[in-house]
Amino acid sequence: MPEQNFEQNREIDLGSLTFLSPDQVFMIDEALKVLGEYGELRLIIEKGRLRFLVTQKSIDALKWRPGLLEDSLK
Repeated sequence: MPEQNFEQNREIDLGSLTFLSPDQVFMIDEALKVLGEYGELRLIIEKGRLRFLVTQKSIDALKWRPGLLEDSLK
């Protein structure tokens, strides 16, 4: 997925959103970038509103190298 400048993303027309605010969309996008190749993102909805983002980062055991876990969990 090509990286885009955050400010460029702000220019996207989000006027047709009905559930999420534009800031929430950018928050979700930022969380997905941080998770990387093997991450999982769950949206927790409470009373019809986005309340929490739950992230889970996984590491490919076949690509493990000494120090990788320590570095990736920071």
